[in-house]
Amino acid sequence: MNIQDTFKSFNKLNVLIIGDVMIDSYMWGNVSRISPEAPVPIVAVNKKENRLGGAANVALNIQAMGATPILCAIIGDDENATVFNGLLKKQKLSTEGIIKSSNRVTTVKTRIIGNHHQMLRIDEEIETSINSKETDALAIKIKKLIANQKIDVIIFEDYDKGVITPALINNVVKLAKQKKYRQLLILRRKILWITRVLLCSSQI
Repeated sequence: MNIQDTFKSFNKLNVLIIGDVMIDSYMWGNVSRISPEAPVPIVAVNKKENRLGGAANVALNIQAMGATPILCAIIGDDENATVFNGLLKKQKLSTEGIIKSSNRVTTVKTRIIGNHHQMLRIDEEIETSINSKETDALAIKIKKLIANQKIDVIIFEDYDKGVITPALINNVVKLAKQKKYRQLLILRRKILWITRVLLCSSQI
């Protein structure tokens, strides 16, 4: 199979992505003076933009390669959840695997850029692990998606925001083995707390 055929084969794949999703928010502006309230620059904002981040950005990359990504995650039941789901719909990504929880907040990382330099980043997030009820709800959602759709690849994307837990990984890996998925890669970088677990259908 040549490289062209390899990329064409991506068009037939459904990829389930489980992990921490977030909004990458940007505010651009100009700085021309210092605040009279404190010795900090004033950014006169002239542009704002929200983008999909974390595991949702991985879904965008999978989509760009031609495959169909299906995202599974837990977000807050808040205003930013509406923004996040709106971003998914704008990119023609399904919200079927997204669960809202009143115990969580939707992660947002806001970067303030003045005169082409990043001056500040504001993080809105919860880093504690999802509770057992949320873990069970996500596992049930994943099980239904695997049962009802042709899932070729399962990817875990962990950004240490609490969605990926050992219980969830074990639950999904056990389910995947029952479906005869092959485990291709497990990588955990404890220093950065980034985990990728890739499971692949035996049919590809």
